Amino acid sequence: MIGDKKVLFSGMQATGNLTLGNYLGALKNWVSLTDEYECFYCVVDEHSITVRQDPATLRKRARALLILYIAAGIDPEKACLYYQSHVSAHAELAWILDCYTYMGEMNRMTQFKDKSAKHADNINVGLFAYPVLMAADILLYQADVVPVGIDQLQHLEITRDIAERFNNIYGQTFTIPEAYIGKVGAKIMSLQDPAKKMSKSDENPNGSIYLMDDRDTIIRKFRRAVTDSEACIAYRDEQPGIKNLLDIYSACAGKTPEEAVQEFSGRGYGELKAAVGEIVADTLDPLQKRCAELSADKAYIDSIIKNNAEKAEWYANKTLRKVQKKIGFPERIR
Repeated sequence: MIGDKKVLFSGMQATGNLTLGNYLGALKNWVSLTDEYECFYCVVDEHSITVRQDPATLRKRARALLILYIAAGIDPEKACLYYQSHVSAHAELAWILDCYTYMGEMNRMTQFKDKSAKHADNINVGLFAYPVLMAADILLYQADVVPVGIDQLQHLEITRDIAERFNNIYGQTFTIPEAYIGKVGAKIMSLQDPAKKMSKSDENPNGSIYLMDDRDTIIRKFRRAVTDSEACIAYRDEQPGIKNLLDIYSACAGKTPEEAVQEFSGRGYGELKAAVGEIVADTLDPLQKRCAELSADKAYIDSIIKNNAEKAEWYANKTLRKVQKKIGFPERIR
C-alpha cells in the first residue's frame, strides 16, 4: 500500500492501434480506478519487442499510447503513467525472478504456445520468458491488485507463485497480488467474426474500430458488421453479432443491454447498425480531439514522461534494492 490506498498495476503494449474494445473494456475504466487506488499505468514497450518492431514506429506508438492514457481522462498527477523501458528495474528484477522460476512452469504457459504458432519464424527466449517480465512489472510496485482478462489470468497465477516462492525462501518481500474484481468493462467482439474478441492485430481491418478511425470509416464498418437472418433484435448468445452491437451501444450510451433492446424493439438491423455507428463516432470524437491537442503540446508530454518515470523509478528501485540485498548481491557504495 502507498499511504491509505492499495496499489493497482496495469499496462498496454505499444504495438498496433488501440481498438474500441481496448477503450471500452479497459482504458475507460482505468480513469475511475485512480480515485480508489494508487495506480501505475505502464506503456509496455519492453514486452513489445518479443515480436520484431520497426524502431521509429515503436517510439511513435509508445508516445501515442501514453497520450491516449491522458486523453481518455487519466490524470498524470494522480496516476503514474510511464514507459516500461525508462525504468531499468523491470529488466533487472526479471532476470532475478528468472532464476526462481522453473522450466516446467513456463512450459505450461498457453500464450507462449499460441504466439509461437503465430510467429513461427521468431520463437525467441523473450517470448518464452514473457510471464516473468510481467511478474517483475507487477511485483516491483508491490501491487495489491491487477486487472486482468481471462487470457492473462495464467500469468497472474505464475506471478503469485514466484512471489510466494521468493517470500518463503527470504521472508516477506513481495505483496501477493490479487486479480482485480470490480466493474467489468464491456467485452467487445469483432464486427466480422463475433466469436472472436475485437483485436488490434486482426488481419481484417473491417473487424475492428480503431480509436483514431474517422466518422465515415466508423459508420462504414458498422454498416458492414456481420449479423444474422433472424430479423429480431434480441440480446442472446444465439445472435452473437446483434449481441455485440447491443453491448457496444449500451457501453457508449450508459444503458443496460436490456434497455437497448427496448429502444430498438420493432426496428431493423440497418437502423441498429446506423445508431451504433453514430454513437461510437460521437464517443470517440472528443477523445480524438484531446489526443490532437496533447500531441501538439510536446513540452507538456515530455514533462509527464520525465516526472512520471522518476516516480516509477523511485518505487521500483525501493523493491529492487530490497531483493538484491536479500539474495546476497554486494551493497552499492554511494
